[in-house]
Amino acid sequence: MRYNAHRKPPGRKENKKMTSEDVTQIKVGKNRMGIIGLKQILTDVAQAYTGRPDNEIEAELLKRLAKLNYIPEPTQTAYGQAFLREFKKSIGQVVEETDSNYLEVKVLGPGCSRCNQLEQDIMAVMNEMDLAGNIEHVTDINAISEYGVMGTPALILNGKVMAVGSVPPRAKLKTWLQEISENKLS
Repeated sequence: MRYNAHRKPPGRKENKKMTSEDVTQIKVGKNRMGIIGLKQILTDVAQAYTGRPDNEIEAELLKRLAKLNYIPEPTQTAYGQAFLREFKKSIGQVVEETDSNYLEVKVLGPGCSRCNQLEQDIMAVMNEMDLAGNIEHVTDINAISEYGVMGTPALILNGKVMAVGSVPPRAKLKTWLQEISENKLS
């Protein structure tokens, strides 16, 4: 039997192509981890579990996210705490970060080669410096406009606009990240 190359054979499931929007970077312990399906599961759990005890919410998040992500047994406590922290953030509760040197990095840009280069450079420098943090590439033009920048790519470190309209040299990125890690820049 022959199949059309553009149609799936009977009985075979179509694989949904994963996009960067399906993976969310969060801090688990001292490491940055990519979690598949976190945003959707946080939304689903918020509808049914808001107001319940933290241990119930944490257990439900672990159960649901373990279906999509590999979570080793010895690290379940750390993952559970991280998922609960992200849940609380998602419903608007103020959550204190446990590490004052934790980085929140936002790259603003529509996904052009310069924007992607800035994202790759910041990841490389953070990796080289062994710094944990959350890196988010904001591509939606309406979301970008909320930051008040007048050009892209733009780089925001811990809420402060550091660069607009250019890709800073890696040495400059390293300097900024060093200042943040020494708590000189907030």
